[in-house]
Amino acid sequence: MAHLRLGDIAPDFTAETSMGTVNFHEWMGDNWSILFSHPADYTPVCTTELGTVANYYDEFKKRNVKPIALSVDGLVSHKDWIKDINETQNTTVNYPLIADEDHKVAELYDMIHPNADSKATVRSVFVIAPDKTIKMMLTYPASTGRNFDELLRVIDSLQLTAYHKVATPANWKDGEDCVIVPSVKDDEIKELFPKGHKEIKPYLRMTPQPNK
Repeated sequence: MAHLRLGDIAPDFTAETSMGTVNFHEWMGDNWSILFSHPADYTPVCTTELGTVANYYDEFKKRNVKPIALSVDGLVSHKDWIKDINETQNTTVNYPLIADEDHKVAELYDMIHPNADSKATVRSVFVIAPDKTIKMMLTYPASTGRNFDELLRVIDSLQLTAYHKVATPANWKDGEDCVIVPSVKDDEIKELFPKGHKEIKPYLRMTPQPNK
């Protein structure tokens, strides 16, 4: 059983999906990816989640993020369920849904928590960078649907902070001021952050979002 941590290389795998065979790392290419699991097909909360991701597909694409979902049911079940998702959520599911009947991928990513359910996956989320490292992990219980606005917000933060020496404060949204990371010395700020900054405390220095 894998015990993955932030910064680990996301385990590679080959799996059958609703859109054909996927070799995960190869499929990702130079993109980011969000991998998320569902307890089972034909479950109400999952139906709304998969529909939401399809409706948000352009937002993920804008951020160079490829979504991929997983359930421990089979391919025939997936393809029939997708018809229901498209109908009830007024969308078209246009990303792969992994068929993981043998639990191979679920075990690689520690998605089955026996104290919750010995057979079904919990609602796991992994955001994976182009270098295949895991940048974020979240685990929801089966009873709680995920907030994909929040996941987009996290991706915005991850992509910003990967390329600029900033962190994002509580409740930050794309376009708002950022925190200058403590490793940046005061005499470096002017060069690194030409938009200016505000020192609230020596350890709390704010600057306009650098990539806007």
